[in-house]
Amino acid sequence: EEYERLGIGDTFVEDNISTSQNNVLRGLHFDMRLAKFVQVLLGDVFDVVVDVRRGSATFGRWAAFSISAEGCEQLYVPRGFAHGFYVRSEIAIVSYKQTDVYDPGHEGQVRYDDPAIGIAWPFVGTPILSQKDAAAPLLDRAV
Repeated sequence: EEYERLGIGDTFVEDNISTSQNNVLRGLHFDMRLAKFVQVLLGDVFDVVVDVRRGSATFGRWAAFSISAEGCEQLYVPRGFAHGFYVRSEIAIVSYKQTDVYDPGHEGQVRYDDPAIGIAWPFVGTPILSQKDAAAPLLDRAV
C-alpha cells in the first residue's frame, strides 16, 4: 500500500541478497525487464543509478544516494536503469526486491568508469571489482 501511495504499482516476485567487503564496487548492472528496490541490511554504500534507455532525454545521466542500514532507506530502481554500489563500510549486506526472476541472459552491464557518464565515485584507493564488472563495456556499446 505504501509503494502504491507513492505511485509504484509493481509486483515484486524475487528477493536476493549480496554480501560485499569494504572497497568493493558492484555494477553497473541492468535488466530492461525489471525494476527493483534496494536496501542495505548491514553497512553503508554509495549507490548509483544510470539511465540506459536509448532515446530518453536523460540517457546516460546518473544519480547517487547514500544508503545505510542505520538510515533504513530503500531505493527504487525503475526499468531501464543500471544500478551499482560502492561499499564504504567494513561489510555491506544488500537486499534486492525484483519484479522478475534473475536471468543472466537478460543482464546487461555498463563500465563503472565510463567517461561519457562521469560518475563521481568516492573511492578510497582502487576499488575491488569482479572479473565480469572489470570487463563491462562502455555505455555506447552496452545498449
